[in-house]
Amino acid sequence: MSIRAPYYLFIGDAIEPYSIKLAMGIATWRPELAVGELSLEGCKVTTGLVNIDIDSAIKRGAKTLVMGFANNGGTIENKWIATILRAIESGMDIASGLHQRLDSVPQIAEHAKKYSVQLIDVRHPSQIFETGTGNPRTGKRLLTVGTDCSAGKMFTALAIHQEMQRRKLDASFRATGQSGIFIAGNGVAIDCVVADFIAGAVEYLSPVNENDHWDIIEGQGSLFHPAFAGVSLGLLHGAQADALVLCHVERREHMRGIPGRLLPSIEEVMQANLNAARLTNANAQFIGLSVNTSMLSESESENICQKYQQQFDLPCVDPLRHGVVPLMDSLQDKLR
Repeated sequence: MSIRAPYYLFIGDAIEPYSIKLAMGIATWRPELAVGELSLEGCKVTTGLVNIDIDSAIKRGAKTLVMGFANNGGTIENKWIATILRAIESGMDIASGLHQRLDSVPQIAEHAKKYSVQLIDVRHPSQIFETGTGNPRTGKRLLTVGTDCSAGKMFTALAIHQEMQRRKLDASFRATGQSGIFIAGNGVAIDCVVADFIAGAVEYLSPVNENDHWDIIEGQGSLFHPAFAGVSLGLLHGAQADALVLCHVERREHMRGIPGRLLPSIEEVMQANLNAARLTNANAQFIGLSVNTSMLSESESENICQKYQQQFDLPCVDPLRHGVVPLMDSLQDKLR
């Protein structure tokens, strides 16, 4: 699916920063794509972009109202509908990452038809995918994998892609989750693809390319998470990755959403991912580790990265604190 920019970020009446992570992702990684934000009474958070009304957004060229927040259940609340309808009347497309489809609300569906605008439900891809083949394809690919969910896979992939652009390498960021799709402007919400077609969807997303072209593929879930391992496995098989980066959150006490289930060791995760990746690319290898050290001090962060670097003989960074230059150097050294 493809989303027209510039975006106008609707953050509703959100009160927690985490609830607007989609809007924050756009504001952080692609601020040039957004003309501003729109909030409702009671909103306690901001993306940091200018807060403007719909008329001002149109004057700035806005093409799509992006519902940049999430609520429990991913449903469209009645208090948002009036704003959505006004945006439609102004000619904007509406794009949502919520579970509930936009066209399931009769007023929104009728308005979109009347004003000839698109309703884009990122979590409901309309593309029909084929099953994966595992056949070799040209081009190079890097996939981020994790010890757990929400371990920095998107952030790391975007940071690597940004560094590749800085080095003037031919590279594309391939989004597989809702936030990544809005940041990239296109992609496939891979967790909404029927299981048999996940690998095929990734092959579609990262097709045959020039030999020196890199696709940086956003990872999802973890092979060790009971709820999401299936998506992670399909991604590994479809990506046919030449390079893997392991993402980990230091001092996380349990698998996300499952108190009492401890995280696997980094060694276990690396070996399991290599075994799975080598089904479709026998030469797949890790080129580094990306560790979220936000719960550590600066000195503790340096120490833990040095520890893992020595333990695994691979560069280890917190991309937010240290950048990803060591990962890129390793990538270019190992896969010349």
